[in-house]
Amino acid sequence: MTTMTDASPREFKMPDVGEGLTEAEILKWYVQPGDTVTDGQIVCEVETAKAAVELPIPYDGVVRALHFPEGTTVDVGTSIIAVDVAGGAAPAGADEAAPAEPAAPAAEPKPAAKPVAAPATKKPEGRKPVLVGYGVAESSTKRRPRKGVPAAAAPAEDTLYGASALQGIQGDLNGHGQHGVTVARPLAKPPVRKLAKDLGVDLATITPSGPDGIITREDVHAAVAPPKAPEPVTAPAPVAPAPSAAPVQTPAPVASYDSARETRVPVKGVRKATAAAMVGSAFTAPHVTEFVTVDVTRTMKLVEELKQDKELAGLRVNPLLLIARALLVAIRRNPDINATWDEAAQEIVVKHYVNLGIAAATPRGLIVPNIKDAHAKTLPELAQSLSELVSTAKEGRTSPGAMQGGTVTITNVGVFGIDTGTPILNPGESAILAVGSIRLQPWVHKGKVKPRQVTTLALSFDHRLVDGELGSKVLADVAAILEQPKRLITWA
Repeated sequence: MTTMTDASPREFKMPDVGEGLTEAEILKWYVQPGDTVTDGQIVCEVETAKAAVELPIPYDGVVRALHFPEGTTVDVGTSIIAVDVAGGAAPAGADEAAPAEPAAPAAEPKPAAKPVAAPATKKPEGRKPVLVGYGVAESSTKRRPRKGVPAAAAPAEDTLYGASALQGIQGDLNGHGQHGVTVARPLAKPPVRKLAKDLGVDLATITPSGPDGIITREDVHAAVAPPKAPEPVTAPAPVAPAPSAAPVQTPAPVASYDSARETRVPVKGVRKATAAAMVGSAFTAPHVTEFVTVDVTRTMKLVEELKQDKELAGLRVNPLLLIARALLVAIRRNPDINATWDEAAQEIVVKHYVNLGIAAATPRGLIVPNIKDAHAKTLPELAQSLSELVSTAKEGRTSPGAMQGGTVTITNVGVFGIDTGTPILNPGESAILAVGSIRLQPWVHKGKVKPRQVTTLALSFDHRLVDGELGSKVLADVAAILEQPKRLITWA
């Protein structure tokens, strides 16, 4: 029986829960000192620049200490919790015992005992398949030997996973290096990497000025700015003796703000990432926005009919569902709208799949999760995906993966009573559709003025790869389908 005296402390470090992220804020602790934890148990929730993520502990033990309180922003690689793990004699990184060899048949002579492997050959910590940043999957560590390199020249595993284990693993995950070769990857947040890519700047050539060697936006802009011409050297003018004057008075310190009249909210996490992404998108891609006002009375009638359909029972059926389907049909008819601009390669990349983003307002800020392969989903499947996406976003449980890889986006400003807007493109996409409020308005229908359900659509697109003709065709197709929803069948 293992006692507490046999336990040794293990430090669990903040992992990189998304590629290139350098920090995360601890939102909530689910354990306290003295609690028993098991492998895979959720111990805390953290918020990165992309989403809130729950972190599981990768081993069994008893919590010794929590190193940071809730609300603290911690750098990736910093220890956040200490756990007493049973087996004090085992060195760090030797949690997993080597798999036992199969026993020989009883009839065969017993083979000679093999020498006990040195601690350096034991499997390092974090090699089981866990969350990104904890380690590397077992299968990913097998490499073919290089040609011309004898097997004896291979380094021992503790050389590969020594004191800088986290850096080596991050090199494998983010720098695509082999074990034992630390691939230096410049530290920069995702919006800065996107800016550097758009401007054609190699981050490895930039000298960082941010804290802990992080490259900032100013560093990237400075790298592409033309060098300043040297200023002409002029002889210094003779300085007249200063007359005696009253001593210079230092300005009074600025008084702190009145907390009763003002509230200051730190810009971090999702809000900070969203702000940087929108600035980068607005000043990188030339935006063009077109508008169309359309009679959606028939679409609204179809929504009410679908709510009674047994196949859609229990699903979220609303105008957004049919608007999403209309946009997918329009993209199928005009596939070049579903593309992105690759600045580094100077290419237009046309996507043959649609990951449909839905802008969602959450307490932590605006996020844009997307429905993967939305083009291949039936109407009930699309309704199910929309329901799950909205519920997950409102609960703050959207994963980083759900917000990556989007190709086109819908933002529904009509839910706030707004007629329309000029939406900014989600970075990496070429089009975004804004849907305004649906109102009962006077409308000429069959030669007579009648009250009809009317809305205004706005389509913003990247004018580098989408010209006015293509953008107009897509917006006109969406409007035509919403005016005559039977086109969902005839055009599909």
